[in-house]
Parts: sequence; C-alpha cells; structure tokens
Amino acid sequence: MIIDWQHFTPWTSLAGGVLIGIAAAAYLLLNGRIAGISSILGAVVGFRKDEATLWRVLFLAGLILAPSAWLLAGALPEAGIAADYPQLVAAGLLVGLGTRYGSGCTSGHGVCGLSSLSLRSLVATLCFMGTGFATVYVVRHLVQAGA
Repeated sequence: MIIDWQHFTPWTSLAGGVLIGIAAAAYLLLNGRIAGISSILGAVVGFRKDEATLWRVLFLAGLILAPSAWLLAGALPEAGIAADYPQLVAAGLLVGLGTRYGSGCTSGHGVCGLSSLSLRSLVATLCFMGTGFATVYVVRHLVQAGA
C-alpha cells in the first residue's frame, strides 16, 4: 500500500468527522431521530409510509448545497470517477438494495448506531466494510490483474 502524502488530509478529515458527529448528535437531541440518509431519502421519495415533511427536504438540500458553501472558502477538490455509467448504475442499485436489507445505511449504522453502542449496527457496519474491502480486492487484484 502506498500513501499519497501530497493529498493526505488528516486535519480536514478530522474536522469533517467532528462536524458529522456534532450534526448527528444535534439531530438526535433535537429531533429524537437517527440521521440515516436512506430513511430520510426514502420518506421523501415515497418508499416509506412516513410523511415527507419539510425537515427531511431541508436535510437533503443541505447535503446537496454543502459544496456551494465550500466554494466560499476555496476551490472544490478535484474528483474523478473511474467507472462508466452502467457500472455506476449497478453500484447505486446494489447500495440501495443493501440499505434495504441492512435496515439502514452507513450513516445510520456507522455513525449513529455505533455511537449508541448498537450491536446490530456493529454487525451491519462490519458487513459494509468487509464487503467493500472484498470488492476492492477482487476488482483491483483479480479482475484488473487478469485483464
């Protein structure tokens, strides 16, 4: 493994993690709900029976508008995706399917569930991470090496 030290960002990563933790804690304290993006999005687009209230729409709008706020401080980091559209669509569908089977997403289980010491969230997060590790290994070391 090689670490790209020129793009290693421990302080901004730490600051981002702290902000996510504060936001998740504030959300729980103020609303009594877990900040799981899949549940919030599911209610807005109609996959859940809950009423899509204004706070859900504003929460999602904040996620979409956050890069605009970043632009006030400086340029956005360069982003690149090394996949074509069919791969992205398949990946999105698999993630959506996984959140349905796992009763939540990485934000709900990994951030909020682990901090509340939920055993179910620990198992779900270990499954998410293990699947991600296995996928990267298979794609980078078996599929690409054979190509």
